[in-house]
Amino acid sequence: MPPATPLLDTVSSPADTRDFSIAQLRQLADELRAETIDAVSQTGGHLGAGLGVVELTVALHHVYETPQDILIWDVGHQAYPHKILTGRRDRIRTLRQGGGLSGFTKRSESEYDPFGAAHAATSISAALGFAAARDAKGQDNKVVAVIGDGSMSAGMAYEAMNNAHGTTKQLTVVLNDNDMSIAPPVGGMSAYFARLVSGGGYQSIRNLGKSVAKAFPRPMREAARKAEEFARGMVTGGTFFEELGFYYVGPIDGHDMDALVHVLQNARKIDDKPVLVHVVTQKGKGYAPAENAADKYHGVVKFDVVTGQQAKGKAGAPQYTKVFAQELIKHAERDPKIMAITAAMPSGTGLDLFGERFPDRTFDVGIAEQHAVTFAAGLAADGMKPFCALYSTFLQRGYDQVVHDVAIQGLPVRFAIDRAGLVGADGATHAGSFDIGYLGALPGMVIMGPSDEAELAHAIATAAAIDDAPSAFRYPRGEGTGVAIPELASPLEIGKGRIVREGTAVAIVSFGTRLAESLKAADLLAARGLSATVADARFAKPLDLDLLLRLAREHEALITVEEGSVGGFGAFVLHALAQHGALDRGLKIRTLTLPDIFQDHDKPEAMYAQAGLDSEGIARGALNALGIDNVSAKGRRA
Repeated sequence: MPPATPLLDTVSSPADTRDFSIAQLRQLADELRAETIDAVSQTGGHLGAGLGVVELTVALHHVYETPQDILIWDVGHQAYPHKILTGRRDRIRTLRQGGGLSGFTKRSESEYDPFGAAHAATSISAALGFAAARDAKGQDNKVVAVIGDGSMSAGMAYEAMNNAHGTTKQLTVVLNDNDMSIAPPVGGMSAYFARLVSGGGYQSIRNLGKSVAKAFPRPMREAARKAEEFARGMVTGGTFFEELGFYYVGPIDGHDMDALVHVLQNARKIDDKPVLVHVVTQKGKGYAPAENAADKYHGVVKFDVVTGQQAKGKAGAPQYTKVFAQELIKHAERDPKIMAITAAMPSGTGLDLFGERFPDRTFDVGIAEQHAVTFAAGLAADGMKPFCALYSTFLQRGYDQVVHDVAIQGLPVRFAIDRAGLVGADGATHAGSFDIGYLGALPGMVIMGPSDEAELAHAIATAAAIDDAPSAFRYPRGEGTGVAIPELASPLEIGKGRIVREGTAVAIVSFGTRLAESLKAADLLAARGLSATVADARFAKPLDLDLLLRLAREHEALITVEEGSVGGFGAFVLHALAQHGALDRGLKIRTLTLPDIFQDHDKPEAMYAQAGLDSEGIARGALNALGIDNVSAKGRRA
C-alpha cells in the first residue's frame, strides 16, 4: 500500500507550498520522505542522500521562488524529493527505468533542473555562471547551489568559491554536511546563533558598524572587520569560508524546519556578498535501516519497506570489481611495493577489501581524481607500484594529470578502470565510453581489455610486471562469465592477442568483454553458412599487428568490436591497416562501437541492442560488410 500523503497530494508545484505554515511544512516533509522511500523501494536507486535532504528540499522550495530562482543540486543523486515536489511525482516510480526519470538532475526533464549534474563539485561553478549571467542581464533572481561535504573534497569547489569573491554579490551556497566531517554536534544554541547572524537585526548593526568604521583610519577599519569575523568564527567555525569571501552562517540542524526556513529567508536577503549556509543532516534520516547502515543504503536495489531487506539477485559469477580486488591482494602479498589508490570509491572499486588486508598501502584521497593521479605518479617516481582504481567516467577528470604527470614522464602508474562501457540505470553521465580513445592517444601507454575474469587476472599480473611505462586495464560493471581463474595469473606478452575460433569468411576482432557476444554472433553467421574467425585482441595499444595483418589477408571482411566510443580500438586498427597497405587489397571492414550519442539509462541488454553490440548486432555488422541481405539467423529482418 502506498503511504498516506494528504498534504503532498495538494502540491503540484513548489508554488503551492509558499503559504504553508512551519507545521504544514513539517507534515509535508514527513509525507515526502514516505513517498520517496516507497518509490525507491520499487525502482532501486540512491536512497540515503535523498532522505537526508527532505527538510532542506522543502525549505528551499518554500523560501525561494523556483524555477525563477535558480536551484542547483551537486551530483543530483539526492534530488528524488526535489523531483517529487516539482511536478514529476506521477513519474517518480519510473526512476532509472528505460524511458523513465533520470537518477540525477537533467535539463531536458524539467525547468526546475536548470543544470544537469551527476559528477561531484560542479554546482558552485555552475551557480556562479548563472549569477554572472543574471547580473549581466540586470535581473534580480536568486541563485542557490547545494553541495555536500564529500564534494567539498574536490578542488573545483574551492576554485569556484575563490572566483565568486568579488565576481557576484548575491549567491547562496548551502553546504550539506551529512557525515559530521566538518561540523561539531549542533543544537539549539548554534541554530539560534545562525538565525541571529543571518537576521535583519544583526545585518543592520553590521552595516551600521561598517558605516561608522568608514570614518576611522584604515588600520582601525581592518581591525574591526577582523574582530567581527573572529567573533563569529569562534562560535561557528566559519573563518575559512570568510577568507574565501563568503558570509558564513551555521552550522544549523538540517532537519529543524523552523531554523531552516528562517535562516534561508534571511540568507536570501543578503546581497552584499555571497553567503554560505552550513547545514548538518543525517543520511537516511527517517528510515531506520538507512540510518543504521548509511553505506549500504546509499544506493539500493528494490527493497521491502517494512523490513528494509534488499532484493537479492541470483547467485552467479563473481563481479569484475571483486575479482580485481582479490587478484590485486594476491600480488600485493608477494610484492610489498604494490599500493592502491581510490578517489572516494573504496567499495565501488573493491579497494575496501584491499584496504582491510593492507590498510597502510591503501589510500582514499576523496573526490579528487586529479590529485589521485599525480599522487600515484609520485609513488611510481619513487619506486613503488601504484594501482590507481577509478571509474572510467571519473578518470576523465584527471586526464591532464595522466598526460603531463604520468605519460610524459613514462611513469609506471597502473590504471584499473572500473565501469568501462555501459552502466545501465546510471545512464550517460556514468558510462565509461571514452577511455580507450583518450588513453590510446598517449605515447607509451599500454591498454588492455580483458574479455573475462581470467583475462582480468592476467591483465593485473601484466600491469604489475610493467615497470617502465604507464598501463591501463578496463573492465565493466557487473558479473563475469563464470570461467575459472588461475591460482596466480601470469603476465601476458605485451601487444599480443589470441585466436579463439578459426574460420574463413569473416574475422571478428573483439576488444574487451564483448567477446562472448562475438562468439554467439559467429554461431549466427554459421547458421547462414558463413564461417567466422573470432579473435580476442587483449590489447588496444600496442596492437597485435601481425595478427591483424594475417586476419586481413585471410578473410574477406574484418569486424572490430568494442564497448567504447568512436575513435577507440576500431580507429586504431583502421589506422594500422591503412599504414601497412592492408586496405588496398579490397578488405571489407566495419568498426562496431558505442553509438555516437549519449545513451539514456535502460536495462543493459536493451542498451547493448541499441548500440548494435549484442550478438545479433555484431552479426548484422558482418553481413553488412559482406553485402549480404541483413536478415537475422532467426529469419527476422533486423
